[in-house]
Amino acid sequence: MGDYSKALEFYEKGFEITKKALPPNHPEFATSYSNIGQVYNDMGDYSKALEFCEKSLKIREKALPPNHPNLGSSYNHIGQAYNDMGDYSKALEFYEKDLEITKKALPPNHPDLATSYSNIGEVYNNMGDYSKALEFYEKSLKIREKALPPNHPDLATSYSNVGEVYNNMGDYSKALEFYEKSLKIREKVLPPNHPSLATSYSNIGEVYNDMGDYSKALEFYEKSHKIYEKALPPNHPHLASSYGNIGLVYNDMGDYSKALEFYEKSHKIFEKALPPNHPSLATSYTCIGQVYNNMGDYSKALEFYEKAHKIREKALPPNHPDLASSYNNIGQVYNAMGDYSKALEFYEKDLEIKKKALPPNHPHLAGSHLNFAACYEGMGDYAAALKSLRSAFQIQQQAFQEGNPAFASTYSLFGRVYRSMKDYPKALDNFEKCLSIRQKALPDNHPDRATTYSDIGDVHRLMDNYEKALAFHQKALNIQENVQCNPLECAMTYINLGETYRETKDYSTALTYFEKGLEIREKKLPKNHPDLAVVYHNMAKLYLATRKYSMAMKNIQQAVEIAQEKLPSTHPHLLEYKETFEK
Repeated sequence: MGDYSKALEFYEKGFEITKKALPPNHPEFATSYSNIGQVYNDMGDYSKALEFCEKSLKIREKALPPNHPNLGSSYNHIGQAYNDMGDYSKALEFYEKDLEITKKALPPNHPDLATSYSNIGEVYNNMGDYSKALEFYEKSLKIREKALPPNHPDLATSYSNVGEVYNNMGDYSKALEFYEKSLKIREKVLPPNHPSLATSYSNIGEVYNDMGDYSKALEFYEKSHKIYEKALPPNHPHLASSYGNIGLVYNDMGDYSKALEFYEKSHKIFEKALPPNHPSLATSYTCIGQVYNNMGDYSKALEFYEKAHKIREKALPPNHPDLASSYNNIGQVYNAMGDYSKALEFYEKDLEIKKKALPPNHPHLAGSHLNFAACYEGMGDYAAALKSLRSAFQIQQQAFQEGNPAFASTYSLFGRVYRSMKDYPKALDNFEKCLSIRQKALPDNHPDRATTYSDIGDVHRLMDNYEKALAFHQKALNIQENVQCNPLECAMTYINLGETYRETKDYSTALTYFEKGLEIREKKLPKNHPDLAVVYHNMAKLYLATRKYSMAMKNIQQAVEIAQEKLPSTHPHLLEYKETFEK
């Protein structure tokens, strides 16, 4: 029920009784230590968990023969603690010791062997080695299919595990197929309000959210939430996670006030249910920080990301991947604020940890290189941006099959860099590759498809193909004005449209779109954000063309002031603004 202090209290009372009744190395002590260790693990106090699990192991090593199943159980618990700590090589080491004993002690199709394979699969999944994860999850599944009746709940767990790997690989149809197999079993064998049913609905909701089908995602997350409300006490951590899932969908939809409302509900429960330095509290602060970041409220975003970081520094070992995520999040805020040197500083800390904590082809490492690329692109250092992009692309080629949704953002960023370098054919080629992937992976009205249409439209404009440019921008707007998406993405399309109309000398329509884009950016971004300078510069060029020189001067001055404050002195944008200013 999530009441860890109560559980500890009972286990410790039991321990006191055992102490009086039995000699110090009696196997019963091992059980007590093990139980206490598991509670600490659930509380997120991993060093305490290890301490008690290791005490349990020491007793069992002395008291039991070397292949006794209880020894395997001890190795298993220690493996679990290392897995939760993000020390995956250690986790594997202990899970493999457990597997060795289990193989010797039990017949080849024993369900406990399936559990051992499943644990190893989970570590490989966390390491981003999805083919290995599938291999072990499928071994586990085969045993369960032979050893258990067709509707056994453990079979449902196996299908669910396989589904999770496919979801991580971006193979959403396969993920749904396995999650639905799992759900069918659970619907047959469990009462209608069982928490495992809620887990199934939640998993399916996650796939739909990743596919950008937000209404379906909400439908499944809400089904899950209703069960948790009936089945669990009001302050159970699962309920908090459930509110968090719903918050995530609203965040992805760009409905930030709704997202905050659900994230705050989630956070209140975590504060009541968990000790103050529990990693789940850090995750909760991170979610709230993300909403503020998306809203362009960067000081608030930093405040919450730093709260998350403080907890992780206390609760986790120094090379835990979640610590890297904290540095990454803080870096993204500085990047969004246009403070590129600060962003780089945090991205480097992020990458340093990931290189130590993760295998060299983990997709999260590719994500780090993509962040560097975006930052260098913002700084106008296009050679460095391309170098980082190539590093990301190499990792993704080893981690994923061609056409995987993960490649879309890489192609998109390649397109952006080539566009900035004025290599328009290469830019177009990459944006079209991105679109091709997104058309296969995402529903017609997904906001990411709109962004890609707008990017393609912009390259057509730069190639003087105005008719095509307008057609693609219109496709983007049709999605953005009818689906809830990030307002800043809509602003980008308005500004791209404004530029297209300016270049075709339809100045009044151009001005209308510039003003629409500017209004959103002025609301959402800090006053000295480089993206505001872009609009001021565009408007200055328009006013020059229409001979409104005082308005042109006012806008170009604003653009130059921002660029001088926020961009490196050699940045192409700053040089371009100065050139316009001198006209």
